Formats: sequence, structure tokens, C-alpha cells
Amino acid sequence: MEIIVSEEIEAVCPGFVGAAVEAGAVNSEYSAPLWAEISALETGLRQRLTTESVKQMPAVEATRRVYRACGKDPSRYRPSAEALIRRVLQGKRLYQIDTLVDLVNLASMKFGYSIGGFDADKFAGATLTLGIGREGEPYEGIGRGQLNIAGLPVYRDAAGGVGTPTSDNERTKMTLQTTRVLFLVNGYDGDRARVEATAAFLQELLRRHAGSDGGTATVFGRG
Repeated sequence: MEIIVSEEIEAVCPGFVGAAVEAGAVNSEYSAPLWAEISALETGLRQRLTTESVKQMPAVEATRRVYRACGKDPSRYRPSAEALIRRVLQGKRLYQIDTLVDLVNLASMKFGYSIGGFDADKFAGATLTLGIGREGEPYEGIGRGQLNIAGLPVYRDAAGGVGTPTSDNERTKMTLQTTRVLFLVNGYDGDRARVEATAAFLQELLRRHAGSDGGTATVFGRG
């Protein structure tokens, strides 16, 4: 998959760096070892963060800053990493979806990056372009119905938007039938080393919990 970072994103985040993990995988309804890792991370998050200090995590703060630069209120359309961590800090249970979604959520909470998780066989075409959502642009967020993505960073394939840091699209979501995945790490903080570490962690999770060899990881952007 070729990934292009548009000039409009470079204008609001010239140091953007992303990582794409492409891999074969075997999904499952639930992985007890994975959820043991998630529970351990939850404990650590509650010990060192609050619902206010989570906004100061570099990856979260940078994503919020880009939202504002694009014209979106990050407190109304929360980036997914922030939303997940806030849920944990509020003492609420995380949603258990399936192994592939759950492992993406684990990596997102660990590093603070909003990570897109897609069924690679559902894309239209072989190119994704990262741009900014437009007024009236149709987009069905997973479990959210029609989402107003105007002013949100958005990846588009040949048929339209597939992923934002707030919610991915129903059209390309992972299911129990998914056998090829694409994970996109969004580094609006420009920290290339941390983005690469996030991608490597995703590959390790795939090997441990999803019957995968970890696939390949590619860095893109100018950061």
C-alpha cells in the first residue's frame, strides 16, 4: 500500500511521521494472554495519569494541537488514544471487541498514538492519502453512524475516507474473517523513534496473539 501525506497535512504538521504495519493474521474473539497485558497496562496508567494529565502526553497533546489547527475541537471529537486512556482512568471497563482490535487498543494506550486498524482486503485501490476532512464528506464511523469529519485528519482510498484519529470507517473495519491487516500509527509529535517502537510493538503483539509472523513495518512522512 502506497501512503501519501498531503500538502494540507504538512502545512499544519510539517514534522508528521507515520508507520504502516502490513501483515497476515488470524483473528479470534478473545485472547486471555492479551487481556492480561491490557489489565497490567491499565493498572500502570491509573498509577501515573489523571484525566487532565493524559492531555499532556506528547503524542496526545500533538494530536490535539493538529485537530485545533485543522479546525476541530479535540474535546468534542477525542482522538481514540486519549478516549481509551480516559476511559481507563475513569474506572470504566474497556470494550472487548476481538483480538485484532484489542491489540491495537493496547498499543494505542501504551504509546499514546491513535492507531488505525484496517482489513487490508477491503481497500479500494492501492493508495492511501492523508488529508483533511471536508464539509459534507460522507463517513460512517465504527459504531458511531455518520461522523462529521470536516477538520479531521483523514486517510482516503479510491472510494473515500477510511480512517481518522477519532474513528475508523465501517467499510474497512477488521472482523473475525480478517486475514490481512494494515495498522497505521499517526505520529503528529514527529517522534520517529517512538513511532518505530510502536510499530515494532504491534508486530510483536501480532506474533504473540494473532498467529502472524509480524509482517512488515514502513515509516512514512518527513519527521
